[in-house]
Amino acid sequence: MTTPIPQTSFWNDTGRTGIGSWIFSTDHKRIGLLYFFSTFGFFLVGVLLGLLIRIELMAPGRTIMGPQTYNALFTVHGVVMIFLFIIPGFQGSFGNLIMPIQIGARDVAFPRLNLFSWWLYMAGAAIILTSLVTGNGPPDTGWTFYVPFSARTATNVSLAVFGVFVVGFSSILTGLNFVTTIHRLRAPGMSWGRLPLFVWSLYATAWVQILATPILAITLVLVMAERMLGTGLFDPARGGDPLMYQHLFWIYSHPAVYIMILPAMGVISDVIPVFSRKPIFGYKLIAFSSLAIAAFGSLVWGHHMFTSGMSDTAVLVFSFLTFIVAIPSAIKVFNWVSTLYKGSISLEAPMLFALSFILLFSIGGLSGLILGAAATDIHVHDTHFVVGHFH
Repeated sequence: MTTPIPQTSFWNDTGRTGIGSWIFSTDHKRIGLLYFFSTFGFFLVGVLLGLLIRIELMAPGRTIMGPQTYNALFTVHGVVMIFLFIIPGFQGSFGNLIMPIQIGARDVAFPRLNLFSWWLYMAGAAIILTSLVTGNGPPDTGWTFYVPFSARTATNVSLAVFGVFVVGFSSILTGLNFVTTIHRLRAPGMSWGRLPLFVWSLYATAWVQILATPILAITLVLVMAERMLGTGLFDPARGGDPLMYQHLFWIYSHPAVYIMILPAMGVISDVIPVFSRKPIFGYKLIAFSSLAIAAFGSLVWGHHMFTSGMSDTAVLVFSFLTFIVAIPSAIKVFNWVSTLYKGSISLEAPMLFALSFILLFSIGGLSGLILGAAATDIHVHDTHFVVGHFH
């Protein structure tokens, strides 16, 4: 008798069984599900940490933890939610799962690189979580790792920073893969004017990942060099400039806001016409507004720094650009609401979530304009008004 050859399906391209058929698979659908369950798991970790933070803030004085523990939980909550959940969440999970199918491609352009990006993501996450239980205690700098404190504190900042550095490479590879896939692997007849709006949002997001994430990587390397080699680049006691760190950090971290929100906007742009039973209103404007948000959103990082000591000219320029980036966002909201007009609306669960998104995003956007105006931002900076806007 001859031994039968193991048959692999489109879902299982490894010839393995069990967990190996998943973590070694180069199939975009399996990788999308790996990202989904991984990011959802870290989301639950972040929720638990956020719950502990809120319990501590329920009453004046100490409730369940001391100041050092609070600072550590605050830092790790931010790092987990930003770098391990919301940034890779949509791109890695729904992007991998749906985008190749929507453009008629069998898979992404570089399937092995796609799998490697998930491995890098998990490796970076493991390093970040290891920083909680090793060294002189978990990092206590806040998720922004602001210097000079992050360069001086004795806690395990270097390991956490290195973990974020590794996760950043995962994001860059995903962006490269998606841009190449959308450019080169569209099915015949799938022109740029026929791309689903979710694909347009992924495309704009991918360019932000490619162009902005390396700046964060360089910045984090400089923080590690500051701690390990004493370079003094950001230390004012050694002639360094801590304001330069803020510029470098926010040059990435404000565009990262659009890595978070653009894919979600793409989902809404596809859900609303389906449950309104009519075509999307202003397809081209919604598509171009995604690119405009990615472009202008990369120019407004200084609005995080109005109270840092920047020149008045810089404050004026960044405030003006902040109001400019609100325009393409407003175009999206206008077109979504216009799609609803005279539509045969079906209030099923996806539509209810989409309508809630429009309301919530409008509140977040309008509060952002209040923060974008320097005159009001100076008064509410570092208050819970900013926390509310961000969340």
